[in-house]
Amino acid sequence: MGGHIYDIVAAFLIFFAQISLSLPARRTAAATAVRSSSSSQINSNSVLVALLDSHYTEMAELVEKALLLQTLEDAVGKYNITIFAPKNEALEGNLDPEFKRFLLEPGNLKSLQKLLLSHVIPSRVNSSDWPTHNSHESAQHHATLCNGELRLEFLPSGERVVDSAKLIRPDDVVRPDGVIHGIERLLVPQTVVEDFNRRRNLRSISAVLPTGAPEVDPRTHRLKKPASAVPVGAPPILPIYDAIAPGPDLAPAPAPGPGGPHHHFDGEAQVKDFIQTLLHYGGYNELADILVNLTSLASEMGRLVSEGYVITVLAPNDEAMAKLTTDQLSEPGAPEQIMYYHMIPEYQTEESMYNAVRRFGKVRYDTLRLPHKVTAEEADGSVKFVPGDASAYLFDPDIYTDGRISVQGIDGVLFPVEETKVAEMKTKTRPAKIATKSTRGKLLEVACVMLGVLGQESRFTTCQ
Repeated sequence: MGGHIYDIVAAFLIFFAQISLSLPARRTAAATAVRSSSSSQINSNSVLVALLDSHYTEMAELVEKALLLQTLEDAVGKYNITIFAPKNEALEGNLDPEFKRFLLEPGNLKSLQKLLLSHVIPSRVNSSDWPTHNSHESAQHHATLCNGELRLEFLPSGERVVDSAKLIRPDDVVRPDGVIHGIERLLVPQTVVEDFNRRRNLRSISAVLPTGAPEVDPRTHRLKKPASAVPVGAPPILPIYDAIAPGPDLAPAPAPGPGGPHHHFDGEAQVKDFIQTLLHYGGYNELADILVNLTSLASEMGRLVSEGYVITVLAPNDEAMAKLTTDQLSEPGAPEQIMYYHMIPEYQTEESMYNAVRRFGKVRYDTLRLPHKVTAEEADGSVKFVPGDASAYLFDPDIYTDGRISVQGIDGVLFPVEETKVAEMKTKTRPAKIATKSTRGKLLEVACVMLGVLGQESRFTTCQ
């Protein structure tokens, strides 16, 4: 009994194994049949392949964008088709840009498909089949793939036309499953024109500007109202103080949070950060070296920033620093004084300084070198500091801006106007050379002066 059951189970297993092995083979055979059937429809000698490889590249691209390759493959498999292809110039330059934009919008895919399928006839019409004056009919009507109709006729002038479009390349591409004729312009069905006009009208109707929040006038701190007509000769609506007040785009750039003696900000870290930024930026190594060597200056800047102050540094580049002479740097405290004159106790950016000089013409900024100020004015679309030959331009804007320290690169070293005038006078009028007296003569002269002050000239006859 057990042996009989074992034989039945073994027979069932062999049967199911044969079925499972035969299923993949059947599926493979079916897929091969489908491929062979599709390859028999579309081959390298098809008129559809010829269209994609022809010089009608604009129409071929539109066919691909309209997702019509499968539709045309089915039509080629069923019919012997005729394609009227417009030349590239008709689709590139002679087509209305607004209409072309309408066709290429994704929402208008149906209109583009109708337009392209109206150029395809599901029957073969060679140039020899065109109606002539000798034929019984002066015109022929052929249905298109978009359920429209094309009118083929022969004009008395001898020209062949397709719906008023001239035939310029008859039988341009001839294949066993179809033919392509070249025409001078695009054929636009009336339904596509209606879709375009309807969409354009809807766009103009639906173009409603959104209304945002009410705007506040920064000068009067009141809601903005439409400007009313002011009669000629009437006084201004705003008081002069309100009209001259700078708006938010002209004010200095805002700095974050209040400062104070409790060191809310790590000024030393911020100073080190902006010096490191100068080194990475390039072209400002000389200034960075001075700040590193003058440890007292860097620590003073860090202390000021830690206490809540803001600083704008006008940083001369390496070319400007190389022009400094030994006399300008040899005097005690000269590097510190030069640097202090390049520091403005305000937080200014390139935008805020340029807007200020554009509005007010010339602006004077305080510096850390009291009581000297640095003047700024607009010149050549930039900000120019200090008038005259010793001026410098804003060369590299906003090298470093962290809300507390702002670094603006300039192409010159600035000096106060008074010092510049004195230096020019020294170079122009050089004093005559005087023979040096001996040390004993100098001492006697000093002694005579002192005794003269005391009223004791008569004691020394040598002073006469």
